[in-house]
Amino acid sequence: MSTPTSVARPVPPQDLSGLVGHRFIYTYANGWQYEMYVKNAETIDYRIHTGHVGGRWVKDQEVDLVALTEGVYKISWTEPTGTSVAVNVVPAERVLHGVIFFPDWIRTHGERTVLFQNDHLDEMRAYRDAGPTYPIYVVPEFARITRFEHVGENDEDVISVAPGDLPAGWADRTEQR
Repeated sequence: MSTPTSVARPVPPQDLSGLVGHRFIYTYANGWQYEMYVKNAETIDYRIHTGHVGGRWVKDQEVDLVALTEGVYKISWTEPTGTSVAVNVVPAERVLHGVIFFPDWIRTHGERTVLFQNDHLDEMRAYRDAGPTYPIYVVPEFARITRFEHVGENDEDVISVAPGDLPAGWADRTEQR
């Protein structure tokens, strides 16, 4: 980005086209595999293929999406479960860094969230409110993006089934570079 930020102009230019409408599959260094679809500038859909809450999937999660600089993005959100997430994505380098802030109830009972969250919002909020929330289980990890593809904006079919309903090996596909 050619225009640096300043006190007078604290927000750099916001070209989100390098991420909006893209699906990417990534595996964290700890082995957890995720898939995210940036449906538009305000919402994502995602599936968790493996890890602490593998099998979970969510549609229409509201997010804050910004371009930090050219080709570097940050997506952050808080879920009805009380989990907060911040993910920095660098598509050209096929790398991201995510920090997940799990409330204690998910650390001890993550299996309660392994479902299609949209059908269980009241239940997730009840678990969140019952807690305990503290201590927070913080998971900071780098990940390798193994597949990055433009699939278009606002396509309800991109993530439309649970991870376990996909064909074997589906999430292990990589793109040719």
